Amino acid sequence: MKTQRPPDVDCICFDLDNTLYSLGNGLWQVIDSQIQAYVSRFLGVPLPEARRIQKHYWHTYGTTLAGLMAEHGAEPGPYLAFVHDFDVTPFVQPNAALQALLAALPQRKIIFTNASAQHARNVLAALGVTSFFQQIIGVEAIGFVPKPDMRAYERCLAQTGILPERSMFLDDMPKNLKPAKALGMTTVLVNHVCPEAVDFIDYCLAQVEELAYVFQLDLKEGGG
Repeated sequence: MKTQRPPDVDCICFDLDNTLYSLGNGLWQVIDSQIQAYVSRFLGVPLPEARRIQKHYWHTYGTTLAGLMAEHGAEPGPYLAFVHDFDVTPFVQPNAALQALLAALPQRKIIFTNASAQHARNVLAALGVTSFFQQIIGVEAIGFVPKPDMRAYERCLAQTGILPERSMFLDDMPKNLKPAKALGMTTVLVNHVCPEAVDFIDYCLAQVEELAYVFQLDLKEGGG
């Protein structure tokens, strides 16, 4: 992680899942299973085949939903409702350290996620950080075009009016940071091992709370 002076940005865009919370809390595993179950039911295939299709679409199209829409004409509404139809609170609890970080950051803060806006609202509420975010850009707001498709970023910028060269983007997937960097955004990889010799990632953090070190914030123990 760089130790230079804090980035001079006006806006910070955060991915949601596996970025604002720990990768190992079990939430994403539930979402993954829900996606697999939906693919199995929608296509009428056994679960093992549904999982193969799910991962193929994720690698090819960026999300399983994008693949189902492109190859099978799936409607996004029923998919998103099914995949996110569960209580997130057993997996995500209020995070005082994250609350303190977000409270100390003066920049405008936005959620930019491949999930639905409703799922984002559920997770933010469970973390106790809803009030810190000025805008949520869910996949439905950008025409169901997912990251890392460049169109997703361009539509996000158009929806929010932010300037990429004055913005930072955090995501847990390296491939999702490459288009952001190409647009001029400062990029931060979270909850992931930092790839070697990658010029499109500016910072690598073990967890989102380490953003305090990037901005050289002196946060009090326990938040507040």
